[in-house]
Amino acid sequence: MAAHDLKGPIPLSEPNKKTKEVHREYLAQDETPDAVEAKRKEDVLRRKLDRFIAPVMMMLMLISYLDRGNIGFAATQGMTTDIKLKGSQLNTAVSVFYIFYILAEFPTSLLVKRLQFNRVIPIITFCWGLVCLCTGFVQNFAGLVTTRIFLGFFEGCLFPSMTLLLCNWYTREELGIRVAYLFIASALSGAFGGLIAFGILYMDGVAGWPGWRWLYVLEGIITIIWAACCIWLVPKDFETAYFLNEEEKGIMRQRAARTQAYSDSAGSGHYAKSDIEEAAKDIKSWMHGCIQIAVVTILDRYQTRFLPLILMAPIGITGYAILLSPVTPGVRYFATYLISTACFLCTGSNITWLSVNCAPDGKRAASLGILLTLTNIGGVVSGQIYQSNAAPKYTLGHAWSLGCLAFAWCGWWIVRAMYKRREARKDKKIATNYVMPEGTMYTDREPDFRYQI
Repeated sequence: MAAHDLKGPIPLSEPNKKTKEVHREYLAQDETPDAVEAKRKEDVLRRKLDRFIAPVMMMLMLISYLDRGNIGFAATQGMTTDIKLKGSQLNTAVSVFYIFYILAEFPTSLLVKRLQFNRVIPIITFCWGLVCLCTGFVQNFAGLVTTRIFLGFFEGCLFPSMTLLLCNWYTREELGIRVAYLFIASALSGAFGGLIAFGILYMDGVAGWPGWRWLYVLEGIITIIWAACCIWLVPKDFETAYFLNEEEKGIMRQRAARTQAYSDSAGSGHYAKSDIEEAAKDIKSWMHGCIQIAVVTILDRYQTRFLPLILMAPIGITGYAILLSPVTPGVRYFATYLISTACFLCTGSNITWLSVNCAPDGKRAASLGILLTLTNIGGVVSGQIYQSNAAPKYTLGHAWSLGCLAFAWCGWWIVRAMYKRREARKDKKIATNYVMPEGTMYTDREPDFRYQI
């Protein structure tokens, strides 16, 4: 939170004074002669985090999208014939992945910090890598569905783990672009997944195996190797991080203290029932989640989340409208660029927008769990609306996607109005010298927590 976010002094009840004093002291640094040097050191630290934390998470995201998406390449290279898939069985196998992906996300959001990121992330990566490898040995529809169920469950544990890990290493002002890095990695998986599959599928016939089986086996082995690397690459916390010196650990302690000013439970990972209740009762958790079903969000460098979303969604709407129109193949190809631009730009900041606007830490974890659970309902739907027998027009799929983007565009206006209304209420409390009631939990509803809009 920047100094200008606070619009006046806010009397605080005794239980909250200690956590808020740390934040007040940080804000006061803006007026000291050493402020510039402190900012420089923090910039150096941030760049180091971008070298040692963000790339590891990006690689995990890249691999996870490769492993879940290779079913499409395998299907086109003989898998459907070899394991005798019929009718819509391939679509069912695609959709069942998201059902168990959904089931894994909410509990993971609540438990991963307590179980420790450096344990959870390598274990789940190893597990889905093993499942991916085993998919290379399936012989029928039942075997394929079984592997997709386990793949969905273990990969479902990953994204909330990565997002909450980033929340523990970066401040709320820094979080947006780092979440966007994850979606850059998912976009790269689309760019390189086809090339990787193309190369591996040339192994067709090696050792008497079809190429699609080698695709699963080799990508599974790569994932298992990266899981082993993560044992050393994912630190337990900043106090034990191999890449930070003592001065940088001191800066991380200051940053953690500033974060804890918004959460009485920050750092413990033991969230109370009240945290979950706060998340479930807050309409913004469900609004962002419902919008996320339609489209996953975007970054914004300037701590304004609304404007980029509103500008980007119409680009995707235009792309889908073109695909539904009788135009030449070249124009349709151009439309896919418009859609990709909107989807990947509109795929990181709804998550970020909600994450940076939630406090305390437990409420953020629960809210993120709600959002991600709702998000992947869209994955189940997409596996059904793009049926192979509808090729090459896919009228239902394109029309549904266009409608989803339009729904999201309208929804963001509603969310913005909600945040504006809440900020106005906070300003009124400040004007009346509001005092936080004794014994109440500090949340993002308190006047000194300013929403990023």
